[in-house]
Amino acid sequence: MQLGFLMESEDRNTVFWIERRGRGISPRSHGGTEANKATPEIPRTSALGGRHNVYLQATPIDVAPILKNTLFEQLETTVLTSATLAVSGGFSYVKKRLGVEHAREVVLPSHYDYERQALFYVPPDLPDPRTPPFAAKAADRIRRILEVSRGRAFVLFTSYAQMNEIYQRLLGQLEFPMLLQGDAPKSALLEEFRLTPQAVLFATSSFWQGVDVQGEQLSCVIIDRLPFAVPSDPVVAARVKAIDAEGGNAFFDYQVPAAVITLKQGFGRLIRSLHDRGVLTLLDNRILKKAYGRMFVESLPNYRRTTDLREVEEFFGG
Repeated sequence: MQLGFLMESEDRNTVFWIERRGRGISPRSHGGTEANKATPEIPRTSALGGRHNVYLQATPIDVAPILKNTLFEQLETTVLTSATLAVSGGFSYVKKRLGVEHAREVVLPSHYDYERQALFYVPPDLPDPRTPPFAAKAADRIRRILEVSRGRAFVLFTSYAQMNEIYQRLLGQLEFPMLLQGDAPKSALLEEFRLTPQAVLFATSSFWQGVDVQGEQLSCVIIDRLPFAVPSDPVVAARVKAIDAEGGNAFFDYQVPAAVITLKQGFGRLIRSLHDRGVLTLLDNRILKKAYGRMFVESLPNYRRTTDLREVEEFFGG
């Protein structure tokens, strides 16, 4: 039945693709898929001897009608709550994505004093993260920030390639213990980070949410670039095509709001209690220069903001 659906279905609300991954990496582990209708796994051995898994995938393009029929219409009352649902102070994006038609809405103030507890730093002088010079410049700025924060940081990336390149550039340049996603299971890396003074963890999407490290051990979160989904991803490409076909603007209606929520989740790793304090760094200054950057800024908590590295030094006591 699964193979029949994957090979023969003409469901226009489903995107189909084949994906091959190396051993130990689950399909679409970089996130984004709400519900795979069918994902049979076919083990294969490559000519080089390494084991690969081939996945036949089917994913809904629009989950709104599915949630409406199977969830919202079956219940008298549903409460949706999260620290990251709102974009630009409202719920238009998430309501459309989830198929919520009639709802009472409220954005509640946080009990954290973000202006006092957190400093948001964006370097204005770094090159565009989509250009070749970015990695070297970003690695140097990360090194300087970590020297000021005395380690105690998550450095979060939107791609494994960028993570590995900058990690290699900083090897031997930092006096702090460096942990790398992939060297150990997620739970083991988190435990090692908690127990290792001044540790720095280099990680990708799986550490952007659901991770809780309180206290001074995590005093800095650095994000390499605005977390736009990869446009060549089959699900993203299908959703962009569907929105544009309906006369919408996929970039502002889907890609920017989705990236806003992801950025809020990543920055949310830092302030986890009333006593936490630290610096949030975004190395992508498109948030300052592009028109869509305003949507990101308006959606973030009321962090104190700066473009001056000296203020970061002052925040950490010089």
